[in-house]
Amino acid sequence: MEAPPKTPDKGSKPTETARQTSFALGVDIGTTSVKAVLVEEAGHGFMVAASCTKDTRADVERQGDADLQRNEQDVRKIIAALNECLASFPPTQLSRVSRIGVSGQMHGIMFWKTGRGCRWTESRGSWTFEPEEVSQLVTWQDGRCSPHFLSSLPPPRSHLSVASGYGCATVFWYLKNSPGFLKAYDAAGTIHDYVVAMLCGHERPRMSIQNAASWGYFNTTSGSWNMDVLREARFPVHFLPEVVQLGEVAGNTSYAWHQIPKATRVGVALGDFQCSVYSCRPEPTDAVLNIGTSAQLTVSMPVGYEPGDSPEPVSPVAYYPYFGKRYLAVAASLNGGNVMATFVKMLLRWTAELGLQVSEADLYPRVIQAALAQPDTSLAICPTVFGERHAPGRLASATGITAAGLSLGHVTRALCRGVIQNLHAMLPSECLREAGVRRIVASGSGLSKNGALRQEVEKAYPFPVVYREEADAALGAALAVLHGT
Repeated sequence: MEAPPKTPDKGSKPTETARQTSFALGVDIGTTSVKAVLVEEAGHGFMVAASCTKDTRADVERQGDADLQRNEQDVRKIIAALNECLASFPPTQLSRVSRIGVSGQMHGIMFWKTGRGCRWTESRGSWTFEPEEVSQLVTWQDGRCSPHFLSSLPPPRSHLSVASGYGCATVFWYLKNSPGFLKAYDAAGTIHDYVVAMLCGHERPRMSIQNAASWGYFNTTSGSWNMDVLREARFPVHFLPEVVQLGEVAGNTSYAWHQIPKATRVGVALGDFQCSVYSCRPEPTDAVLNIGTSAQLTVSMPVGYEPGDSPEPVSPVAYYPYFGKRYLAVAASLNGGNVMATFVKMLLRWTAELGLQVSEADLYPRVIQAALAQPDTSLAICPTVFGERHAPGRLASATGITAAGLSLGHVTRALCRGVIQNLHAMLPSECLREAGVRRIVASGSGLSKNGALRQEVEKAYPFPVVYREEADAALGAALAVLHGT
């Protein structure tokens, strides 16, 4: 696959002809926020004409200790944030959208009732939809499928393992623990599959190979679900979406969504990780690092590489389908920006218990500043509070604790270092060298907001690091639909 065209230099202006071209809308439905961008081609590059990010605040509060392993989000709040993003764009720009690309958080699953998945409403020629008979979104962070439960499931006929938070594993969990829940629905998909299906007026989603691979029990070589394995295990296979090739059109908009013309082409929903990599415009000798809620470090496999049919559950590196019939070798850590977020929330709880009031918006930059003022520490923190898919029982720990090393700066610096060292242990510098890597291209909100984390990346890896602050999954989704990948 050719690399996406490079962005024009800052300060360059599109020509009069470029101003009249159509836009591609890119949408990413992330774990904590929704982002939308309007992109237009400009000469040999592209221009981001508008962008908007909205926090979803969609996490469903857990009820008691028995609910601690669950991680669910309110789909209605997610769609409300998406509508807010689109409503912030000028109608004159939205009316020029000719293509829509959508990506989102992978692995998770939601359910809906066909024919009643959403309700469309119109106001002054602009249409919006709201979820109706839908479940909560069970996210990729869901931990209800214990190692013991996962060991009871049939082995997949795929090179990818099945882990907690994966769509098929969640269905198996409901089948065993709450079968009545499944009877209320007859369609399922990722959150971004749902959005595309509703935009196109489809009762059931068409799913990309990227999203199917993230659910488990999908063979990327044959491009098919493990139907015989699943049917033998009495899995309700009617929940499995039709899988289509990357670059295919899922359909056309059935309404003038936020004044985007009716019948606008919508691409099949893509994985946020792959779109984030694509937006970085990597060279063949680049490794790509992305740290958002989670963290991923990846290198592209040679053209023609094909994985086997058996998973390697203890391997920290997995192979995910990319674009151009290629695979990415990925160290996908469950511990990224969410580690820092958990630490800040802990500090907020402590200050509240002491009767002090401080906001997260005020506290987070102070925590990072404390780490920047403490360039080194003997404190060592293993930050895996969320475990890892290849080592689900690995919990967080701290060593090298001294009385002099317990300041906020020491602890925050050790956390930042731990996040990067954990990723480095999964995909070390030696492996990158063997793959021909000469440079790391880095992106993601976790890095853009945290200078100490960037410092630790540059200490851990002996390669030049280039930061692409404009790169993200929403931009990648727009570029992918522009280029027809």
